[in-house]
Formats: sequence, structure tokens, C-alpha cells
Amino acid sequence: MKIYLLYMLIIINLFNCGDYMSLNELESLIKNETEKTDGEFAVVYFNFRDNEELLINEKEEFHAASTMKVPVMIEVFKQSAQNKFSLQDSILIRNEFKSIVDGSLYKLDINEDSGEELYSYIGKTRTIYELVHAMITVSSNLATNILIDLVSPDSVMFTMKALGAGDIKVLRGVEDMKAYNNGLNNTTTAYDLALIFKAMYSNQIVNESVCNEMLKILLEQKHKDNIPAKLPGNVRVAHKTGWITGVRHDAAIVYAGDENDYILVLLSKNIIDDSKGKEIIQNISRYVYDYAAN
Repeated sequence: MKIYLLYMLIIINLFNCGDYMSLNELESLIKNETEKTDGEFAVVYFNFRDNEELLINEKEEFHAASTMKVPVMIEVFKQSAQNKFSLQDSILIRNEFKSIVDGSLYKLDINEDSGEELYSYIGKTRTIYELVHAMITVSSNLATNILIDLVSPDSVMFTMKALGAGDIKVLRGVEDMKAYNNGLNNTTTAYDLALIFKAMYSNQIVNESVCNEMLKILLEQKHKDNIPAKLPGNVRVAHKTGWITGVRHDAAIVYAGDENDYILVLLSKNIIDDSKGKEIIQNISRYVYDYAAN
């Protein structure tokens, strides 16, 4: 009987080994995937269960696109916790902003903004919380610029440095074309985005209540065509996307269950074929999920 049980255990272990993917194999799959199109990619995977991580071009600088809205959210919640204002305070909705180059005024184009609804409130008021929610869940550029003026880019970067994410640069609001033409852009690395998501998950920003509120907003993200796209429908993903020409990003906490929650940050630049870039991000996300959840 003992010999039979031993034999069965050996068979089971052999079967499990056949299904097991090593971290090196996962890395090879990811690198092979990124070679399917022109462009550059950065990847950070971190599993909370055992602190396992996978890093590819993690310190490479990328245009932040709309991922910069997460640092802005963090600063808004931090200043609210410092009683500089309440998240329920009303704020005037306007579409007029100053370029960081020379102070000249510019306006946002509703056709370039995925948060169109907010434009119907110009001249009226919304709460600060409503603006944060719109900035993250529908990636409202208008909400973003109003909030950046409220908290200041310098304060955002000071807080990022305090969190250890000194390579995140939030210099300005969105669509400041004079700044863009002068190379004054918001930038990030995959590593630093992972750091701030890790801090939120671990309740290291202000307090647990604040972190939970920010994660709740990230869980209500409406743009789900990147990291969540090929995951099972019941998997919760707290994330923020970013997209401009040649650039497609997503940074996420994936709640994979059974203590398998993990961070995944996928950044790209110089992408010639955006649809192919999106497919690559979707495929990498699924590879990581299959690895982490099993």
C-alpha cells in the first residue's frame, strides 16, 4: 500500500511539473511577444504572496500619457487628509489653462478628451471627488488640468519622491502644446509606477482608509481594453491606462484570489501599429495571470 501511495505521489508531481511555468519561461514568453511589432516595452510584475518579481526595462523613461493621473489623485487625497480642502468641496469647471512655457492661455479640445461629459458643466461646479473620479475612470483631461492647478505639479513630484518614485515627473497638465514642443513632458518608469501601486495596496499612502478609497476608484476604471481584456470576467483589476500616438500603457493591481494578488505595469513607446501593441499588452497580461494564479 505504501509503495502504491508513493508511486501515485510521484505521478502527481510529474503531472504538476509538466504544467508549471518557471519565471524564466514567463520572461521568455513576454520577450517573444514584444518582438512581434516595432516598438519598445517595459514590464514590471510583482506578486504580493512571495515578493517575486520580473523586471524588463523597468527603469526606461516613457512619456507618462494618462498614467500621470494616478500621482495627481494621490496628491489630491494627501492634501485633503491634511485638511487643505475637503473632497466634497465644490470647484468651478473651466476650460482655460496656462502653459508652463510662457503663461499663455490654452484650451482643451473636447474631441481629444474621453471625459466629454464634464464639458457640459463649464461655468458650473462639481466636487473635487467627482473630478478625481472622472480623471481616473474615464481619463478626463479637463478634470486632470483643474486638479493639477489645485494641488500643483511641484507638490505631486514632492510626494512621488517621498514614496521613492523620483523618476515620475509631473510637470504640467494635458495638451500644453507649447510645453510638448519644448520637450517638457510628463514621464515615468514602469518601476516607479509599480512602487506607487504597491504603496496603495499596502496602505502606505496617508492611511488605510485613503488607500482603500483610491483603489475603489481605480477598480471602477471604464477603459478595460488592455490588462483586463483577456482575463476571466470575475477578476478584479484596479488600474489606469494611458494612450497617445505611439504609446500605450496600463498599470494595475490584479486581484487574482487565493493570496495571488499582483502588480503588473506594461508600458510601450514608438509603437507603429497601435492595434498590435494593444494585442501584445493583452497577451502579456494573460501570460502573467496564468503564471501567477496557478
